[in-house]
Amino acid sequence: MQRIVVIGGGISGLATAYHLQQRLPDARVTVVEARGRLGGTIHTEERDGFRLELGPNGFLNNKSSTLRLCRSLGLESELVVANPAAARRFLYENQQLTELPHGLGSLVASPLLSWTGLWRLATERFRRTPPPAGDESVYDFLVRRISPEIAEQFADALVTGVFAGDPRQLSLAAAFPRLADAERRYGSVSRGLPKLLRSARAELAAPGRPKPKRTALTSFRRGLRTLIDALVSRLRTPPHLGMSVRHVGLTTREPRPLWSVELEDAEPLEADAIVLTLPAPRQAGLIADLDGELADLMLQIPYVSVAVVAMGFRAQDVPTDAVDGFGYISPQRTRRDLLGVQFCSSIFAERAPSGMVLVRALCGGWQRPEVMTWEDDRLGLAARRELRFALGIARPPVLMHICRWDPAIPQYTLGHLERVAQIEEKASRWPGLYLGGNAYHGVALNDCTAQAERIADAIARYCSGLK
Repeated sequence: MQRIVVIGGGISGLATAYHLQQRLPDARVTVVEARGRLGGTIHTEERDGFRLELGPNGFLNNKSSTLRLCRSLGLESELVVANPAAARRFLYENQQLTELPHGLGSLVASPLLSWTGLWRLATERFRRTPPPAGDESVYDFLVRRISPEIAEQFADALVTGVFAGDPRQLSLAAAFPRLADAERRYGSVSRGLPKLLRSARAELAAPGRPKPKRTALTSFRRGLRTLIDALVSRLRTPPHLGMSVRHVGLTTREPRPLWSVELEDAEPLEADAIVLTLPAPRQAGLIADLDGELADLMLQIPYVSVAVVAMGFRAQDVPTDAVDGFGYISPQRTRRDLLGVQFCSSIFAERAPSGMVLVRALCGGWQRPEVMTWEDDRLGLAARRELRFALGIARPPVLMHICRWDPAIPQYTLGHLERVAQIEEKASRWPGLYLGGNAYHGVALNDCTAQAERIADAIARYCSGLK
């Protein structure tokens, strides 16, 4: 019987453990998590009738891995998609909210672009601007393909909403591979991106896979914890909760590799294979004694910290139509106290009691790390002040809850793909060691579930050679 230890009980670790059980029915798969709960940054709480998502708010239904996992777990009937009105997204700049364009008509009418900017955008498909020999930032890509105006106006908003990072430092190929792929394959983003999206939709429409009616943010009726609870309920071996791992190492190499997982205040675990799904710095700490060079490479992946401030209001205290849409982003270059605000009860039904409104503000990120040091009272006042400026909400909330994530989001800075290739090459020298989580191949929930499948397949092949 193979023994596999998965270190980290977030979505990456739990999905990996589930897929391993499917592929290796006789294996003993043990999840070890330092916190007292499973789920990682996926954390749904019920407070005073409000349903709070304190981590990810959902996943896009335009990729297959998470939908496939839901179908395997029997959760399809629990899925809900965002309200169509959530397609409306806004930018908060110069003391006003401006709706982001979502079609040709709204693009032409938008005050965000000059006529020159519109012309540069419309003619992007005819422009030949060879990419640089090395890596290219998100900002520089938009300057090269379209114009500095487009880069200034939209690069910040694009990366703030996903990475809370700096568009001048994030690698386009690593952070937004579909944009890079559109240019590489079709010579143009505006020409290639629709074709790539059609191809992705065709994959979802393959036999046995239900095709979503529209691309939308997707969650569950009772929040993302539904997915975590379902995965936990399928674990055949009870997880080790509240147990920190001190380090991992090889006990023997011959006749077959045997790993040892050293725990705080508990007997070590032995394993034929181990999977690390923690943030990269914590993975580095576990394998530093085993391979210092590998650990040093992991430490080169920076992270940002983010605070979530959830606030519930009486609907009568919120100006009419103030929260009609998905939410707004404050470009980081404006250095406001909030990265943005999501209108949770407008995105998904049943997130707030009748007669109430739920929003959540995101703070911190690359440009404002000092915000994370503020006390809760100061953070809450800053969030309320920004809501008053942007949305006209002057009355105090009936509920406020603050959650801090440190570290929160890995930053795929320039050279990320090369670093990851080096990390994976060095890790491959240690038979039975596998690296997962969101540090390497995508930060979204879909990316984590897709990587979990790949790791489970790789371990199944590895374990078949140990028999």
